[in-house]
Amino acid sequence: MGHWWYRNIVEPGKLPLLLALVSFVASFLVTRTITRLIRAGRGPFKNITPGGVHVHHVVPGVVLVIIGGFGAIGSGRHSFGALLSAVLFGLGAGLVLDEFALILHLDDVYWSEQGRKSVEIVVLTAALVALVLGGFLPFGVNELTHSERNNRGLVAINTATNFFLALFALWKGKPRTALVGTLVPFVALIGAVRLARPGSPYAKKFYANRPKARARAGLRAYHHDRRWAAPRRRLHDWIGGAPDPSPAGRAGGSEGSDERVSPGSGRRR
Repeated sequence: MGHWWYRNIVEPGKLPLLLALVSFVASFLVTRTITRLIRAGRGPFKNITPGGVHVHHVVPGVVLVIIGGFGAIGSGRHSFGALLSAVLFGLGAGLVLDEFALILHLDDVYWSEQGRKSVEIVVLTAALVALVLGGFLPFGVNELTHSERNNRGLVAINTATNFFLALFALWKGKPRTALVGTLVPFVALIGAVRLARPGSPYAKKFYANRPKARARAGLRAYHHDRRWAAPRRRLHDWIGGAPDPSPAGRAGGSEGSDERVSPGSGRRR
């Protein structure tokens, strides 16, 4: 175990990244636990409201991210300062991304339907950092052999191809696929070749005068959302707590959103 730890974590310099990931996940889980207790009126925790102003935890999160970021830049790679900075950065990032929806909407939507975006971005971030920690590199350069890495032209072509596939998936309205595809090229390839999401820039440009393609895209999006919306909502509720009931209805439109698409029409309902 000790040899594996040194060989795979310490020697490649991944210890700060591991500490940042662990502190990031811990910060998010502890914060969600506290906010759920406050919401339920249980425990000793209360909102911080000096002078009647509600101080959201994104504020100390930003402070910790700044301290951890600048501390990491000014520290040596294997120094204690680098490890401490990684922990501070992870703690701050967990606080900030827990209120990602608030930053995105510039409104206190923490317990609303829009607040689910915070849980989703935290899960995606943790998964991507874990992939990087496991040896994956952006745009799939990690899949090349040692001799292939020495060929700069091949590396450049590989990187450009994977970047194009991820960008194409994003153009088709699949941001999650594009994001994961930067690390796992096969995912980006699937997102690039399959039908675009209704309402995406690609669909608006190429499906406008193609009713059959538009209908197929709408039908596929409908079945995709019907299959995955409920499990994803249960996962979000289990991790971050169920949002308050809202008469506004479901919102979204990006890949895998809770928005329903009527089959065959490609229109939202």
